Amino acid sequence: MAALSRARLSLLLTCFVALAGCEDDHGHDAEGPASGAECKEGSTLSWDSFGEKFMTDYCTRCHASSVAGPARQGAPSDHNFESLALVREQMEHIDQLAAAGPESVNTEMPLGGPAPTEAERQMLGEWLACGAP
Repeated sequence: MAALSRARLSLLLTCFVALAGCEDDHGHDAEGPASGAECKEGSTLSWDSFGEKFMTDYCTRCHASSVAGPARQGAPSDHNFESLALVREQMEHIDQLAAAGPESVNTEMPLGGPAPTEAERQMLGEWLACGAP
């Protein structure tokens, strides 16, 4: 019986270690699938008309260079979204965690509230698919 218990314990520890590797720096599941959003012809979404406000409302409370330590809630120090250039460096990451499209509605981010509506997530997907102009 003791050997069986050790075997089960070993199996449980192996599973735990394997599952721990499936989380990212925020302590949640790894990035989701791409949203599959497309850039609509004539899209008017831009940093000025959409992106900056979206990032300010939902992202920069953790993802800003001025935020440090526990206030970042685990956000990697190189994931800062207070400028268009910084957002463009992480577009795939943002899409897979927060954008919506025909293939996926990704709601992993932001942690806590407030959170964007699905319509806002759709707009985020479109804006990113357009190259975040």
